[in-house]
Amino acid sequence: MKIKLLFVAGTGFATIALSTPVLFAGSEQYDLSKEAPPPPPQPWCETPPLWEVRIGLPGWMAGLSGESGVKGVVNSVDVGFDQLLNHLTHFPVALSVNARYRRWEFWVDGQYIEVGTSATLPGLLFTDANVHIKNALAEGFIGYRLINCDNANLSLFAGARWTYLQGDLGIFDNGDARLVRLRELLGIQKRLDFSDSIDWVDPVIGIRGRVKIWKAMKLFAEGDVGGFDANADTAFELQREGRTIVRKSVDSTDWSYQVAGGLEIQLTRQIWTQVGWRYMKYDFRKAGFTDKTALNGPFLQTGVNF
Repeated sequence: MKIKLLFVAGTGFATIALSTPVLFAGSEQYDLSKEAPPPPPQPWCETPPLWEVRIGLPGWMAGLSGESGVKGVVNSVDVGFDQLLNHLTHFPVALSVNARYRRWEFWVDGQYIEVGTSATLPGLLFTDANVHIKNALAEGFIGYRLINCDNANLSLFAGARWTYLQGDLGIFDNGDARLVRLRELLGIQKRLDFSDSIDWVDPVIGIRGRVKIWKAMKLFAEGDVGGFDANADTAFELQREGRTIVRKSVDSTDWSYQVAGGLEIQLTRQIWTQVGWRYMKYDFRKAGFTDKTALNGPFLQTGVNF
């Protein structure tokens, strides 16, 4: 009986002795498991949310230069933004709306402006003239993102640009009572008014993109070309030959070009602003209308995103 007890006691002691390293080994493995594994490397291209909508209020402080004309009368213009601002007859209206679903983008923007001025004309029969110009622009595009990342994106797009131009010219007599009879003999009215308008739609293709440079700051750029002589037909200008004015046929054209770029800052989670430069050039001549002008200057846009 004593031998059995000793055998059992010896067996238990051996079991405990043999089990001790195993218990200690298990304890060491458990401690190692508590150490957090290193975080996996973050991918550079993180996919943006499924939907995105941006609404902005742009302001373009552009000057105007080039050639413009109505009814065949063409004149050169070179007016800075400060001069345009002084001749605004209505507050300009502008709006932009951008929407994106996955890689597909849809956006529209437009603006409307009216300017007017008065001038004193040389001569005995007329001394005053009023000029009023209305201009509207609207664009709509569909784009596809070749690069669709939160840090950077690049899109090809196509669409159309609608342009409206109206010119009103009024010439008044000088009110001199001595010239009333002369006016009657010559058949000249006391007031002469000229008004005409035209609108056209240009097909447009382009590219645009953005890249994050630091925290909430991004650089953006955009360029497009349109027209492709889609509206070119026939055109004419009035030209002086000696003492006479003759109507001459000229080449009709329809092209437009635009580039823009700058800095975008995400002020809050939903409010952003853009500061940059925009240049837009028209090369349009049809019937008696000529619009070979360039709009060039800084712009500021602020908006919200959802």
